[in-house]
Amino acid sequence: MVDEPPELESVTIASTDGVELDGELVRASTAERHRSVAALFLHGFPSADVWADKIGGDLGELCQRIGRNPEWNALTVRLRGCGRSTGNFSLTSWVADATSAIRYLQRETRPRGLWVCGFGTGGAVGLVAAAADPNVTGVAVAGSPADFDDWANHPDRLLTHAREVGVITNSGFPVDGDRWNAELREVRAVKAAEQLVPRDLLVLHGSEDEAVPHFDARAVADAHGGADLRFVHGGGHQLRHDPRAVAILMGWLDRQAVNLIEE
Repeated sequence: MVDEPPELESVTIASTDGVELDGELVRASTAERHRSVAALFLHGFPSADVWADKIGGDLGELCQRIGRNPEWNALTVRLRGCGRSTGNFSLTSWVADATSAIRYLQRETRPRGLWVCGFGTGGAVGLVAAAADPNVTGVAVAGSPADFDDWANHPDRLLTHAREVGVITNSGFPVDGDRWNAELREVRAVKAAEQLVPRDLLVLHGSEDEAVPHFDARAVADAHGGADLRFVHGGGHQLRHDPRAVAILMGWLDRQAVNLIEE
């Protein structure tokens, strides 16, 4: 008999500015609810290969994978402008979306521990949101930048790209271009890593990442001071699709949960 994956529940999460986020949730099946734990998975920024309508569409598989352990709840959301989520991209708005998803997961599942896991830009905004929320137990980032200064140096180029890949669809957005640009220097994962201490941090990075330099991973890990820094040999930027990286992430989460539950 084939072991069926846990059910994915479609959910809608209210975020700021009237935005509604499209999400998928796996609920823990353990009868001992006080032993349940939770993970939030966040996608990266759309690219020429994976546009906004598709980005993050496969993260439900990670929710189902970790949800095979009956103690795990797992949630993934499409950040504003992606999938069926409403709104248009701005960097601080993505942080607000991550914050809204964390709070939703906390309210819905009341877990003993909650971890935020993000890929690329999702890792950075998730780390910033998690550092400000004491309900978050730990964070894992994969292929994530330490800051967005490269984007801030060329905001017009970023805006054009965001329109091309569909994460901004409103021709009148942003209303305040200067404010939208300024946000690119305000969201800094390296600063959030300092604020996360003493909570745990896993930093995953591909040794052949063509989008985010190795220096960023080291800077984030160094800022935290006690991070688990792992380089995936030969791995590129898309670590979500590297089975070695996924295995490291899942193993780290399981160890985190076991340590917490056994305390």
